[in-house]
Amino acid sequence: MNAAHIGELLAVLGAGVAAGAVNAVVGSGTLITFPVLLATGLPPVTATVSNALGLIPGSISGAIGYRGELRGQRPRILKWGAGALFGGLTGATLLLALPASAFERIVPALVGLALVLVLLQPLISRKLRGRRARKGRSARPDGGPLLLVALTLASVYGGYFSAAQGIIYVALMGMLLDDSLQRLTAVKNVLVALVNSVAALFFLVVADFDWTSVALLAAGSAVGGHLGATTGRRLRPSVLRALIVVVGTAAIVQLVLR
Repeated sequence: MNAAHIGELLAVLGAGVAAGAVNAVVGSGTLITFPVLLATGLPPVTATVSNALGLIPGSISGAIGYRGELRGQRPRILKWGAGALFGGLTGATLLLALPASAFERIVPALVGLALVLVLLQPLISRKLRGRRARKGRSARPDGGPLLLVALTLASVYGGYFSAAQGIIYVALMGMLLDDSLQRLTAVKNVLVALVNSVAALFFLVVADFDWTSVALLAAGSAVGGHLGATTGRRLRPSVLRALIVVVGTAAIVQLVLR
């Protein structure tokens, strides 16, 4: 085994750690791991499939790290989780059926829209609360059918590519729910874990993947997910929102220039 090969293995492992940490707090970890996998010589679809498999432990680790914020959210997680499983499987199917460049033009626009919603979430939430108060209504704890459909569609995208998927989830939930950003981040980690898992199971049966990359990403992301959750839970909402915007902006730049 030569030094160059060892360097590639360490790069994939390090990317897994970084992606696991970023995914637990914000999302967009795929934008770290995907280019590294391509640089090792993997074809794009094989890299996407290997990435989805390898980041599952990180998603689970991040969700466990946020378990305190998940308390009391089981009913809506079950409902949204069903949509995430359906959407993730649909997206994974599309990955193998459509050209690899099918979503390249729309992804930056989706991420940009999500960032705008994250930035405007406090203002939008205040206006929605004021409107409900004037009409004597209270916010639905699950966001209603609109949020279910929106999260399911986001899961289709997540099963297809997953870059900045977590940012889109947080933006959608922040629009329609009266809840803290930390609790929404906790739910986001669960939904991402479900989408990655169902997509990975599908890929195991019908797609090619690289076991070495999967194993390195899995080990790295599990560690990174724990570290990210430990750090992310201590961040103030304003700091967390700013971090989401910074990472999301970097994601858009990378997607446009790729």
